[in-house]
Amino acid sequence: MTFFTQVHWNGRGYLDGWAHLDQTTTVTSPSTGEQLAEIGIGSPADMTAAIERADAAQRDWGSLRAEERAAVMRRAAVLFEQHRDVLSTWLTTEAGSSQGKAAFESGLVADECNLAAGTALMPYGELLTSSQPRLSLARRRPVGVVGVISPFNFPAILSARSVIPALALGNAVVLKPDTRTAISGGLFLAAILEEAGLPTGVFAVIPGGIDAATVLIDHPAVPVISFTGSTQAGRAIGERAGRNLKRAHLELGGNNAMIVLPDVNVEAAASAGAWGSFLHQGQICMATGRHLVHTDIYDEYAERLAGKAKALKAADPSTGAPLGPIIDAGQRDRIHELVTATTQAGATLLAGGEYTDLFYQPTVLGDVQTHHPAFAQEVFGPVAPLMRFEELDEAIDLVNASEYGLSVALLAGDALKAYELADRIDTGILHINDQTVDDESQAPFGGTGASGTGARFGGHAANIEAFTHSQWVTMQSRIRPYPF
Repeated sequence: MTFFTQVHWNGRGYLDGWAHLDQTTTVTSPSTGEQLAEIGIGSPADMTAAIERADAAQRDWGSLRAEERAAVMRRAAVLFEQHRDVLSTWLTTEAGSSQGKAAFESGLVADECNLAAGTALMPYGELLTSSQPRLSLARRRPVGVVGVISPFNFPAILSARSVIPALALGNAVVLKPDTRTAISGGLFLAAILEEAGLPTGVFAVIPGGIDAATVLIDHPAVPVISFTGSTQAGRAIGERAGRNLKRAHLELGGNNAMIVLPDVNVEAAASAGAWGSFLHQGQICMATGRHLVHTDIYDEYAERLAGKAKALKAADPSTGAPLGPIIDAGQRDRIHELVTATTQAGATLLAGGEYTDLFYQPTVLGDVQTHHPAFAQEVFGPVAPLMRFEELDEAIDLVNASEYGLSVALLAGDALKAYELADRIDTGILHINDQTVDDESQAPFGGTGASGTGARFGGHAANIEAFTHSQWVTMQSRIRPYPF
């Protein structure tokens, strides 16, 4: 297979097959600044052409037997497994992923293909009772063309979890990945699906800017938009889609809380907290952004977490470093501004708070208050703000006061007691005796409030709901008489 070489990407997107685009941009490694590839950038005209081609190709693809579509997904899963190391390398160099994170993400993409193959074969309707002597049923049909806009942080899986099930269910898909990670977030996926036998035109990858995204959101042939990214961008996309009477599946930001109860194993809790806050430099929507720690164990927890932060070093992940770079200087500077503003407001810097180039060191902020910027806002960096609480009701109120509702963790010696609190916590995901970051292809994924529009990813039910629409069908043996 030749599609893994740099030459293959140069100046290209994937539009009715591999195509040179008029504009290009350089993909560089955030770790080294090395030029990785020169990819094509799609214009509004390119996006329009991709949508129109997908709309035409979908009719034949959607009419195939479900088993034929499932077979493509199974072949794609095998190819992803065979070339898992190649995708991992792109994730490490292009997205700044640690080697462990890259390997985990690559495996998730293969899992997504296997799940989608099963989804294509799932029962897709139900028989209904009727007041008339006839057969009445509801069935699910493909929506047509699905538009996907994906981010830079987990580029492969956050593209695949929309693209793969949407295709398996008979839709065509047009994907606009983040230009900073367009290879691992789109072009690699196109190459695998092409090799797996996906017909030309059914899937397009058009890296581009806001102008290309606007065409995707506005085009009348695209009834569903699946977006993963910031809450600010999600609000704008949801508003625009709403004006066009489109469904918008929005998976947005999170300022996720971890409640640490006094009967917990503090060392184990600190280890979980470090993973939740520092994995992939904190550039995860599920990252642990607020540590609410009972006052009885606060000092010990803070000391242990700060020790773990000091022992971790951000560096070029290709060397085996556990943490890599922030994606770009703009994001790094925003992280540092939040850290600086929080310490100036009275928080204590227990570890980190410094950087070299794009490598921001793991940071722990103690004695944080609700008005401090690093507590009130999603940092999207390797920062762990710590706050004391005395009463459990106080901690739960702090969790629920946030506009975000993506993921919450409860760490306790008594797991059943923690589970009994579940109904009191407003969140799309709840982990007991684990940190806030997790994902499995078969599990429903989504948040409430400013974190998005609920679980539209993961599992057969969520994917079928997201990428199909209902059709009511009746059938009777003869035309019944009418009085007209």
